[in-house]
Amino acid sequence: MNRKKAGAKAWVAVAAMAVAAVLGVQARTSPEASSPLVTRAPSDTIALAALPPQGRDVMVQIRQGGPFRYEKDGTVFGNRERLLPRHKRGFYREYTVPTPGLSHRGARRIVCGGTQVQTPEACYYTEDHYASFKRIVQ
Repeated sequence: MNRKKAGAKAWVAVAAMAVAAVLGVQARTSPEASSPLVTRAPSDTIALAALPPQGRDVMVQIRQGGPFRYEKDGTVFGNRERLLPRHKRGFYREYTVPTPGLSHRGARRIVCGGTQVQTPEACYYTEDHYASFKRIVQ
């Protein structure tokens, strides 16, 4: 392949990643690549009824304003992983979803966002301590 064609292919790859970033989609270097170059808002969903029973209990507690089992529940979630849609600090709050058999908080969380804590605009479930999220739907 000559240099002109190689340069054109490289430009197309860069342009595709830029378009993906603007559209908020996940870009990859190749179909086999496993690490995303561009993060995006969670597109996967989970039905409220499909949450583990402890997650459904936490959703009820959120709507009631507590009480919560852990001191950290209801505190601001910083979205440092940038996997959730971007909002000002304080928009998201995190809650622990207890894991039966564990003596600590475990990895499961619900993160809700909105201006009204008891009536959040959106809630997300993670079972891998913020490595991935699914939007909770009714």
